[in-house]
Amino acid sequence: MMKIRELEAFDAYIRLGGMRSAADELGLSQPMISRLLIALETRVGFALFFRKRNKLIPTPEAFQFHQTVVRGLESIRSLSEEARAIANNQRGHLVIAAQPIFCDTFLIDAIAEFQKTHPHVSVRLRDTGMSEIMRMVAERSCDMALGITLDADPYGADVTSLAICEARCLMPRNHPLSGLKEVTLQQLKRETFVDLAPGSPLRTRIDFMMQHIEVERSIVAETRTLHGIVSLVEMGVGLAIVDPVACLLLDDEKVVHCPLRPAIRWDIAQFVPSDRPLSGVGKAFSDVVASRVEILKTAGVID
Repeated sequence: MMKIRELEAFDAYIRLGGMRSAADELGLSQPMISRLLIALETRVGFALFFRKRNKLIPTPEAFQFHQTVVRGLESIRSLSEEARAIANNQRGHLVIAAQPIFCDTFLIDAIAEFQKTHPHVSVRLRDTGMSEIMRMVAERSCDMALGITLDADPYGADVTSLAICEARCLMPRNHPLSGLKEVTLQQLKRETFVDLAPGSPLRTRIDFMMQHIEVERSIVAETRTLHGIVSLVEMGVGLAIVDPVACLLLDDEKVVHCPLRPAIRWDIAQFVPSDRPLSGVGKAFSDVVASRVEILKTAGVID
């Protein structure tokens, strides 16, 4: 098998036309260059040089072979550069699964911040519900996921809590309950709601709690995203009980929000497949996400 140093000596000798020049470029002695060239000639199985008065004269086959050697050395240098970039967390590909409300808010900021220092790392963001998030984690089809621990089953995952959330009640600013510091489920008995489609963890929890006080909620509109829910509340279609991160999407002139009692709390969590730890670039992105979550804590959106 040909050795890289032999190929480098051959390339330098052909390009520069002499033993001394090749030796100076590679930082080797002339005898070492000679030994490397002889070794390479033995390995390739055909004559690379004519010997004339202690000088090596390249054969036509040598010039033909040199073209291939140049391409090979360029590929090797490219591999070395790629390896250094990966080692320095500057190259790679990340697939992040997350709930839509996170994708619409702090994850957008996190990606923009991450790209400033990691411009050659591609990030694919998949917005989806918790059941699909957990499936992706279990099947190792994402590097990392951001979701909530409310009724989540983190099978096959290492889970890291990033923050604590508490459900908020949204209502139009002119609603009769809008002046309260907090609202109870009993006070919401006769209200109409807009909500996520059935199956979301928060909706399931709220429906159960309402049934516990023998109230069947009147849900007049359903939508897939919290962005849509916020818009419907702004237009006066109904009230909503939402993730506090959704409050980042509000028009404060149209909507108010307050805590719900009894409180519904859960964690924002990071899920990583247990048998596939984060790569260097994955850890770098995780650090950026954690910093964006800290900003939300400081702003009082989450705890």
